[in-house]
Amino acid sequence: MSIFQAIFLGALQGLGEFLPISSSAHLIIFPWLFGWKEHSLVFDVALHLGTLLAVLVYFWRDYFEIIVKGITHPSSEKGKLLWFIVVATIPGALFGYLFENTVENVFRKQYLLIAIVLALFGIVLYYVDKNAKSKIGMSEMNIIHATLIGISQAFALFPGISRSGITMTTGLLLGLKKETAAKFSFLMSAPIILGAGAVSLMKNIHNVTSQFSSFATGFFTSAVVGFLAIHFLLEIVRKSGFKIFAYYRFVLATIIFVVFFLRM
Repeated sequence: MSIFQAIFLGALQGLGEFLPISSSAHLIIFPWLFGWKEHSLVFDVALHLGTLLAVLVYFWRDYFEIIVKGITHPSSEKGKLLWFIVVATIPGALFGYLFENTVENVFRKQYLLIAIVLALFGIVLYYVDKNAKSKIGMSEMNIIHATLIGISQAFALFPGISRSGITMTTGLLLGLKKETAAKFSFLMSAPIILGAGAVSLMKNIHNVTSQFSSFATGFFTSAVVGFLAIHFLLEIVRKSGFKIFAYYRFVLATIIFVVFFLRM
C-alpha cells in the first residue's frame, strides 16, 4: 500500500465514522473504483483506533465528567449519561460479536447492494431530518431513548447504513434535538470502536511491525480527519441539519451504478 492510499483511506475513515455516510461502504467502494488491492486487517485496525483517538480527544472533558459523575452521582445528568452509553453499547456489541463476519462476507463485494443501501438510507435521512420534531435535550433523555438508539446501532454492521447515521436518525425519530442526537451518537461511539479495535488488534498484533508505515499513516490521518469531522458535523447540524449528507449518498450511489454497468 502506498502512502497516498493510506492517507486517502484514513481520511475516508475519519469522515465516514462520524458523518452519516458509512465508513465501511467507503472503504469497500473507493478501492474498487480506483482498482486498488483490498487493505489488510491490520490497516483496518489502525483506521478504527485513529477515530477512537479523535472522539476521545474531542470529548475528553465530557468523558471525564461522565465517568466521575456516573460513579459519584449516578442520578445527575452526567451520571445518567454514563449508564445510557453503557446500555446503548450492549446491542451493537452483541450483534457485532454474533454476526459481523457473516454480514461482512455477504456485503464485501456486493457493490450494487451497497449502492442501494446508501440510497435508501439517504431517503430515510432526508425524510427524518425534514419531519422530525426536535424537542428533547440531553438533560431530558431517558433509558428508553438510549436503549432504542443502541438497538439501532446494531444495523450499522451493514455497509451503507452508517453507525452515526442510524443512531442520529433514531434519536431524531425519538424527538431528540439534532445537536443532542449527534453528540450522543459521538459519545456512544467510543466503547463500540474500542471493543472492535481491541479484538481485531489482538488477532493481528503480530503483523503490526511489518506494516508499521501504513499502520501509522492510517492511524494519524483518520484521527486528525475524524476530529475535524466531529466539529464539522456539529456545526452543520446547528445550521442546516443532515440533508446535505442525504444528497451525497444519492450522488455516490449513482456513481456506483454507472461504474458497475460500464465495467460489465
